[in-house]
Amino acid sequence: MSPFDSLSDPRKKMKEYLENGMKLGWLINRKDRQVEIYRAGKEVEILDSPEVLSGEDVLPGFVLDMTRIW
Repeated sequence: MSPFDSLSDPRKKMKEYLENGMKLGWLINRKDRQVEIYRAGKEVEILDSPEVLSGEDVLPGFVLDMTRIW
């Protein structure tokens, strides 16, 4: 998400990606230091200032260090 985007457009895109088979997606909002986690068949999870994000079972062993992003 770019600093100039509103959240409505990226959220619509994430839902569209889920409808087209995406299994895991992260919408990173640097301004508010939040991450919305989109998973197939589940409700969106919102994390405040997470230190790391996991690739879970979609990308086993992958970890994104969020401290470099914040």
